[in-house]
Amino acid sequence: MNYLEIKNVSKSYGAKKVLDDISISVPQQSIYGLLGPNGAGKTTLIRIINQITMPDTGQVLLDGKPLSPNDVEIIGYLPEERGLYKKMKVGEQAVYLAQLKGMDRKEADRKLRHWFVKFGITEWWDKKVEELSKGMQQKVQFIVTVIHEPKLIIFDEPFSGFDPVNVNLLKNEILELRDNGATILFSTHNMASVEELCDNIMLINKGVKVLEGKVCDIKQQYKSHTYEMAVRPSVGGIKMPEGHAILAMDNDGNGNIHITVQSENPNALVRDILDEGELISYNEILPSMNDIFINLVTKNSSNS
Repeated sequence: MNYLEIKNVSKSYGAKKVLDDISISVPQQSIYGLLGPNGAGKTTLIRIINQITMPDTGQVLLDGKPLSPNDVEIIGYLPEERGLYKKMKVGEQAVYLAQLKGMDRKEADRKLRHWFVKFGITEWWDKKVEELSKGMQQKVQFIVTVIHEPKLIIFDEPFSGFDPVNVNLLKNEILELRDNGATILFSTHNMASVEELCDNIMLINKGVKVLEGKVCDIKQQYKSHTYEMAVRPSVGGIKMPEGHAILAMDNDGNGNIHITVQSENPNALVRDILDEGELISYNEILPSMNDIFINLVTKNSSNS
């Protein structure tokens, strides 16, 4: 079942078409990666989902129904550009922002204090936002984004400015939010995070959808039939039969030869290598999402 559906959405600013007939389907209780280079149209699409701006054509469905103003209470949005009030105390501001999402003050206070304990930041409650580092402020804004337990959560570059320890903390929280029922739209340029977190992705460039699907299926789709093997030769070196292209070969000093090879027939590759010696290890190299992203955006830009 899809929780969020974008149907044939287009948006222009003057003569510039920012989104061109975009349609996506975000499965319920999943993490969906919204990818694209700067200026691709990601932010405009996010603004449309948040009803900050409206599409020229097309519609947005949430849980099978057209998006309505009341849906603000079931959406959480962490923007790339953070927006806390610098002079206001952290706890007071967090309670205020939770109330804007429809929470009762006492309930907001109770849940916020639970999150502050969870993140180890209870001493920040009575500090002004301007006293906190950028990373500290982002932790607070993350909490404010999810405190009302939204059914749809939009994260725009959530790990920006975080050290590896806090990145890992937030990744675990995002996965837990999904496992507890949230549907998550995740916009980032960090392709390693996409591979770790996202179930599905859409790549847009210059307002046009270039690619959509499950991460595992996309990596299979763009594989180059490249394999890494370690072989202990029977006698002397390795003589690779015709039909397999050796990309690299080296000796590890322990009697094993490591080979990187391209082959359209992996079964034949294994049979042929067994004729040459003992197969120690065998692994298919799949392209990274970063490689796929760069190749498709480059190709799409050169063709436009």
